[in-house]
Amino acid sequence: MFKKPVEAKLLQRLSGADKKKLRRTTKDRFPHASDANIDEILPPKADITVAKYTNRVHVYVIEGGLPMIFDIDGRGTEIYPTVYALWKVPELVPSFLLKGGEVSRYVIGGADLMFPGISIPPEGLPSFLSGQPWAVKVPGNPAPIAVGATTMSSSEALKAGLRGKALRITHYYRDYLWQSAEGHYIPNAGFLEDVVMEDPNLLSVSQPADEPLDASNDEDHVNTAERDRVDTSSIHATTDIDAPMNLDVTDQISEEMTTDISGLKVSDNVTAEEPSDEKEQQTLSSEEIDALLDKCLLQALHATVKDKDLPMPGSTLWSNHVLPCRPSGITLDIKKSSHKKLSKWLQSKSSAGLISAKEDKYKKEVMLLSINRCHQQFMAFKPEKRVPENAEQRHDNSVSEGAHTKLQLEVVEVYKPSTHVKSIFTAVGADTGSYYSASDATDIAFRYVEKENLVKPTDKAMVTLDAALCDALYKGTIKKGSTYPTDVHKKDLGSTFLSRMQIHHRVSKGNEVAVRKGAVRPIQIMTERRQGNKKVTRVSGLETFLMDADSLASELQKKFACSTSVAEIPGKKGQHEVLVQGGVIDDLAKHLVDHYGIPKRHIEVLDKTKK
Repeated sequence: MFKKPVEAKLLQRLSGADKKKLRRTTKDRFPHASDANIDEILPPKADITVAKYTNRVHVYVIEGGLPMIFDIDGRGTEIYPTVYALWKVPELVPSFLLKGGEVSRYVIGGADLMFPGISIPPEGLPSFLSGQPWAVKVPGNPAPIAVGATTMSSSEALKAGLRGKALRITHYYRDYLWQSAEGHYIPNAGFLEDVVMEDPNLLSVSQPADEPLDASNDEDHVNTAERDRVDTSSIHATTDIDAPMNLDVTDQISEEMTTDISGLKVSDNVTAEEPSDEKEQQTLSSEEIDALLDKCLLQALHATVKDKDLPMPGSTLWSNHVLPCRPSGITLDIKKSSHKKLSKWLQSKSSAGLISAKEDKYKKEVMLLSINRCHQQFMAFKPEKRVPENAEQRHDNSVSEGAHTKLQLEVVEVYKPSTHVKSIFTAVGADTGSYYSASDATDIAFRYVEKENLVKPTDKAMVTLDAALCDALYKGTIKKGSTYPTDVHKKDLGSTFLSRMQIHHRVSKGNEVAVRKGAVRPIQIMTERRQGNKKVTRVSGLETFLMDADSLASELQKKFACSTSVAEIPGKKGQHEVLVQGGVIDDLAKHLVDHYGIPKRHIEVLDKTKK
């Protein structure tokens, strides 16, 4: 639902009568919630704004900038809580418990939840109906990570042998709805960038009953979980209106592509552990940990923490930036340092002048406000060169393991400066004829902001627009007679700047590289019936990914033992489609992913033979 950014076409403040109606509708939708729970997520005296999106979704935001409720069709019939609402009131809707924390990697990657990934309690599967809102939790962490609608009733699930899709995820931690919140945050240190684990604060307070008491509560423990399987397929389907960007081909593909995982259990406050043997773990003294903390912080400030991301919660700085900079095989635990707490460590760095940090009473955590890049310690540090690997790349690598290396493909969206933004590029000395990644392009905008000193002194999250930047962002988009904005929020600057550039996509396979104008067009696989009730599968869009239609047709003929043919698409010169006799839509999609390395997000399927 919010896997890709969607623009709000209208913002409207609710009247008193509309707020009362929303509260009644929410109470009917969430029968488990009490009146106090409703007051917690929809305060009676707070201003509530509804953002109406182009895909018919309505998002209700309370005073302070946090979205609490969203309505899929805008009619009040399919209302769901956001993760922010669930973090305030975890019992707002019933929850499924995952078998292990590693399963969350796929849920927060946009995959739907499958029954094999759910931990069934000893008393049996709880009772539920199809279409009910349920949340998803990680063992040992009280904060839900996603919310969605059940795809079948509990009785139907038992008849199916607890196989297939349990929950169609509509919203999850780290999607664009979560990111759109002003000052988005995480509820505890168990929420990492690409996975959610146990809350280390809870684990440090109480030890699980099934573990023997140990004199050292500061040791990390790894409990091997059962095999967890989730729907890792995110192949797009064109037939679902509600979730056009996040559908699996079939349950068969997702079950074939399941991954064996183990749940990682962390027993200390803000602790992370690399998968390594016990013998390789090194025991560090308090002074050594302090030095390592400082080194990781400086590495993060140089390499990954950008000024455009500030202000930043301390927990986000720790989990997304500091921890990834630790050496391999080292367990970095803030409790074993001389500071004992993350907040005290950051405040000590603030006192030293390296950063500016302040405690946010509303979020109850220390916020990183700014970085002193002229500090002696910052300038003397020489950062290491690292090759970052994001969660999506790791996931694609694990799914495509065993695929032929010669067929590995890289698809990247790049941007070229348009006439609107060329003045900004020229002002900072950047080449106006080159292609830029999304992060590099937004960095140009923030370099200009820093060069012209446009950050508001009274509000570090806002940027004052000068004439050049205002024209670059809004010239030609503001209706005649309307006034131009005078400032813009940092979180909106990058996306607005990108929307004013020319989007291209670069596809590379080995030494072959092609850059084409426009967004990436996916491969389309369609199965339809012909005379005599025979099925035929069409594959088009191969040229985008540097694939030869004739070679693929010959390969599929041998693989599926069927006849194939190649034909030019009418009205599209130079574009061909492969026709395969038979309904091989599932196997064909999997073959493109495994053998050719086509990212699943760039494959669309449509089965016209299903009624």
